[in-house]
Amino acid sequence: MQSLCLLNPARPNIAFSIHDQYPAWLEKRDRQAGINLEEFEPISATFELEKSDIELIEEDFGKGVFGSGRLVVSRTYGATVRFSIETSESKFVSHLVGNIEFPRGTKTRAAKVKTIEGLRDFAQELEGNEDDDDEGNEEQNNVAESIRGALEKSLNGETLDMAICKSLKNRLPKFLYFSEYSKLPYSVDIRRLLEADPKDLSEDELTARSLLTMAAAEDDYLVNPDYERRKRELENVANALTGDVLTYWTQNPELRVQPDITKTTVDTAQGKQAVIDELKIRIWDNRHSLSLPFNEHSSGFQWFFSFLVAFSAYEGKADPVVILLDEPALGLHARAQADFLRFIEDKLAANCQVIYTTHSPFMVQPGRLERVRLVEDRGQKHGAKVTADVASIDPDTLFPLQGALGYEFAQNLFIAPNNLVVEGTSDFTYLSVISDYFRSEGKRQPLDDKWSIVPVGGADLIPTFVALLGHHLNVTVLIDSRKGGGQKLSNLTAQGILEANRIIALGRVIGTREADIEDVFSESDYLNLYNRAFDSSLEPSEIRGSDPIVRRIARHLGRERFDHGRPAEVILRQRDELLHTLSEETLERFEALFKKINATLPSKSY
Repeated sequence: MQSLCLLNPARPNIAFSIHDQYPAWLEKRDRQAGINLEEFEPISATFELEKSDIELIEEDFGKGVFGSGRLVVSRTYGATVRFSIETSESKFVSHLVGNIEFPRGTKTRAAKVKTIEGLRDFAQELEGNEDDDDEGNEEQNNVAESIRGALEKSLNGETLDMAICKSLKNRLPKFLYFSEYSKLPYSVDIRRLLEADPKDLSEDELTARSLLTMAAAEDDYLVNPDYERRKRELENVANALTGDVLTYWTQNPELRVQPDITKTTVDTAQGKQAVIDELKIRIWDNRHSLSLPFNEHSSGFQWFFSFLVAFSAYEGKADPVVILLDEPALGLHARAQADFLRFIEDKLAANCQVIYTTHSPFMVQPGRLERVRLVEDRGQKHGAKVTADVASIDPDTLFPLQGALGYEFAQNLFIAPNNLVVEGTSDFTYLSVISDYFRSEGKRQPLDDKWSIVPVGGADLIPTFVALLGHHLNVTVLIDSRKGGGQKLSNLTAQGILEANRIIALGRVIGTREADIEDVFSESDYLNLYNRAFDSSLEPSEIRGSDPIVRRIARHLGRERFDHGRPAEVILRQRDELLHTLSEETLERFEALFKKINATLPSKSY
């Protein structure tokens, strides 16, 4: 994230440094090899252009001038920024030609020109066509001049790619990197921070400068000799900050921000005296009827408050900003981390793209796993790799993700009164994703919001789970249909622990003797997920039999089983692309299943 921030930093006090950031084990070797380290590109990023970006460029350079619609930006250690983009030169030339009035007989020839160089040659050819018609010569010369003028206006001496990239440069988002070192100091020397070059300020001082900007210090509100004017501005700042603190800091709703200004007289190096205006931040706690200096509060609160201040400098501005957070809310307990996630979702993500790193399972949203990327250090040769493929990651890297899921499931057990118990995470994924799809489309009945889906880790664990908690919670069980299966659950029914109608066998829903959750999909729909997951091209005709589809695929592969989780991961991560392609057969089966499950809710009829 530090490297990404340095691509186009929002704060002016940072830049790439060969001494600090060039890989130490490579620097000496590369210098001896004669490599110019200043020209090396430590960061390259690919940006997907938004519709407004494309429309802006097409207005000046022509419809369809873009190739892939992506812009690649890189920066060298020597601070040179390089751009790369795919463009269509022929579309640009057609755009220019279409806006120029050509003499009779020349427009058809001009329309055949496909390159910029060809257009320049055509302009030169028009000037060279001298005949007895002086009026015609003048008209052709004017068109040649129009062509050159249009090229100069659009390109300004640059190539087409560079001219477009320069037009996009100001729309490139800046990156705000915020870490533990960016926390707000308790005491701020107002004039020194305002008069200093931002490049000379540290991270915490830049956060303090954001606070001064928020307080309109550039207009001398905070150092105004008029007490009433100064006090009113302080109260305005306090109200704004307190509002955010109370909204997103639910651990103590009795807090109030109390900024104050002190004037201190000091001796200068010239033997004179000077007055320093210092802004100090105190937090009043109504619960305990006292105020404490900002730096005597918990490190988690200091971080949270500091980030509110830093973000205020960019909130509401039109310039795009990507926020990069390094281990945010690390000093906060689980509930406070949930508050910060809510802050990200409600306030930050509404205006900015947000990327953050974490080792905390409480900073992972189980309902938003498609957003998660895993980072794994693969050693000196390969470096750190970022991936969405959980199948290729070592168990230690997966732990926060597993912890987040475990915490979510445990919370649901004790909070949600209506629990739909399923065998594994694949069941959880399919039911959640397709139910959400039905809800968003509004055409089919999804699972009721009252359900909490609880995967227990296997069919053998379901009876134990129900036996332990069935007396205390409303539990409905969704099971695979198997020969001779379900006897233990039937025993629970006989003991009065579980009602018979609360055991839903998948085979009864889709009309087969044996069925897994994968059989709710039509054969072609599930094979599409399987093929995407395993880069395969399996056809329905290749898997024979009438038993569950996962068994037929495994038999075709000559294996006992395959990883059932990977097709489920495909529909989770590619939901926008895949869900609208599902067949009517699949959609009808899932709706029938949801209706049957919903019918088991207490005091609810459908």
